[in-house]
Amino acid sequence: MELCLGTAQFGMDYGIIGQKKPKTEYAVECLDYATQNGIFAIDTAAAYGVAEEVLGVFLARKTVARSKLFISTKLFPNILDHVEEKNLETVIRENLEKSLHTLHTDYVDAYLLHSARYAYRQDILSALCKMQKEGLARKVGVSIYEPEEALACFSNSGVQIIQLPYSIFDHRMKDRGILDVKNQMDCEIHVRSAFIQGLITLSEEQVPSFLEKAKPIIRKIHKICLDTGLSPVELALSYVKQEDSVSHLVFGIDSLEQLKEDIQLFEKNVSTDLLNSIADEFKNIDADIVMPSLWKR
Repeated sequence: MELCLGTAQFGMDYGIIGQKKPKTEYAVECLDYATQNGIFAIDTAAAYGVAEEVLGVFLARKTVARSKLFISTKLFPNILDHVEEKNLETVIRENLEKSLHTLHTDYVDAYLLHSARYAYRQDILSALCKMQKEGLARKVGVSIYEPEEALACFSNSGVQIIQLPYSIFDHRMKDRGILDVKNQMDCEIHVRSAFIQGLITLSEEQVPSFLEKAKPIIRKIHKICLDTGLSPVELALSYVKQEDSVSHLVFGIDSLEQLKEDIQLFEKNVSTDLLNSIADEFKNIDADIVMPSLWKR
């Protein structure tokens, strides 16, 4: 499994407490540090504010060979809702070409639909696959939220990559067999939300009022960390890292110092037995806690 640096925080105010986006030069410094220290996968999206522009500034400097990088971006959400079938391919291509221009590259390694419900639209998936055939994207796929959406992707041979939420608090994908290698066919899996937009790193006092019901699990994980000597971030990374079917763990950062810490912690190994016993403490957590898209701020 490899780390993949997410860029949502570089393009807009993001995270559970609304971390302000950094200046472009600082974000580029983080990207440079990541690629000089073994992280060659970078994830972005048209919907992440100016994130594609920031990544484009980095790529234009050519401090690392483009061939060493794995760059993924996503079509703007909901943009195909009212597009006629005959025009789907044109709209997707125009948006992808716009992203490529912004990113200063002539292809992306993965182009994903950012609306998970499009996983059920064969017409959209067929149009998306044309982007691979034309060489604009090496792989195409869908960013999803629910196990049923993953199963829909697995049933379509054109979908080569999915990005999904999975964490020590959110076991839905594993419980439904989505992370079982034999079920995913030739579809590559990237995991996001290991930190749940930073929720796992907060103290009980820092948890915002709209997530009041999350306080007991935060209290519990900090007790576990006190007992084991592990940090919440170390637990979060290690829990996902043990999944053989996951190729990339997409994570975000708030600072260069945090990036350095995450790289170091990812290299550590935590006992699988310990991780599984800890995970048993967080079974069946309500979706409106573990899915930021359901948070009622």
